[in-house]
Amino acid sequence: MKITNLETIPVSIPVGFFKDGMCKVRGVNAQKYNGRELKGSRRTGSKDELILDDLIIKIYTDEDVIGVGAAAPDIGFFGEPWESVKAIIDQYMAPKIIGLDPFDIEFITQIISQSGGSHSVLAASGLDLALYDLLGKSMNVSVSKLLGGCQKDKILLSTEVPRGTPDKMAEHSYEYYQQGVRGFKAKIGSNPVQDAKSLKAMREILGDKVSLRADANQGYTPKEAIQLCRLAEKHDVGLELLEQPTKKWDLDGMARVTKAVDIPIEADESAFSLFDVMNIIKKGAADVINAKVAKAGGIYGVKKWSAVAESAGLGAVIGTEWGVGCQIAAKLHLGGSTRNIHPVIEFTEMMIHDTMISKPLKLNDGYLEIPKGPGLGLELDEEKIKLYRNGLNSI
Repeated sequence: MKITNLETIPVSIPVGFFKDGMCKVRGVNAQKYNGRELKGSRRTGSKDELILDDLIIKIYTDEDVIGVGAAAPDIGFFGEPWESVKAIIDQYMAPKIIGLDPFDIEFITQIISQSGGSHSVLAASGLDLALYDLLGKSMNVSVSKLLGGCQKDKILLSTEVPRGTPDKMAEHSYEYYQQGVRGFKAKIGSNPVQDAKSLKAMREILGDKVSLRADANQGYTPKEAIQLCRLAEKHDVGLELLEQPTKKWDLDGMARVTKAVDIPIEADESAFSLFDVMNIIKKGAADVINAKVAKAGGIYGVKKWSAVAESAGLGAVIGTEWGVGCQIAAKLHLGGSTRNIHPVIEFTEMMIHDTMISKPLKLNDGYLEIPKGPGLGLELDEEKIKLYRNGLNSI
């Protein structure tokens, strides 16, 4: 089998709103930012909705097997325009892998990682997903089988709850609860006292049977992070993880937090490469590594990150990717086949925008089943690709 062609298709998808009219992504951080809405630089549609971009990638072969993947340029910490990701794939990566055997995945990974310079990780992650989808389809097995088989057949879905007042965060999380969600990650990182009240309000309305995490997005000093953890314990909120409490470069500060509290500390923005993961381990800066598919360069990279974390006794989580069905499927297969990946995985994208899956996924007691079909196992709807293509008819 040989790769004969690559196609990249940009799509733009609007984000939905809560019942009260608030955007499901944009939050308000009243304590630190004087109540102003944090919009960032992302595009806004005609109906004031936030617009997220994605790049669908198709790999064609001489045996008429097509692998489909996707890269999400607009994922929070990259903020890279789809035009640049598309150009890297079309102009630099595609010419170097056409004619190669898609089963030589490590060799291809080396080629594409060296073809796009320092900004190639997003493009590489999308190509990686398409390659695994292609390999699974060609062998008529699921990606999880390619990865060694499933150790579980379902994954608990978690979704992000944007910043807001304690009442609003409780209200928004309960809205998700009514839709069948049983895992939540609160966006905090402003004032530790206010944030602890928000966590307490969420726990009180959701009950003690759901998963509750928090993401500070680098918003605390080490002292503030320790204060938040102690307040969370005082309020008995049952916080499972605190993600990236301090600045990404302050590994010493994060190590102070990790050593001082019982709540597991998770590294996200501090981990952008396999070398970062090793440095976090050396510093003792975290208990858990956030191995997002986009950051790690795809499925292959997540497996490597998870193995390195496991060697040091650390766990791994897979966070929100803001992607479509390809990224969702990849996270399900990784979560089912990798021993030290946390049993709760974030699928915020499913709750905030159209994921373009031809057969929508359903929650069963808060869980998603791992796809059993060939490849990634979740097919994209070609009509929806046409609908959202190039920013399109929906905006």
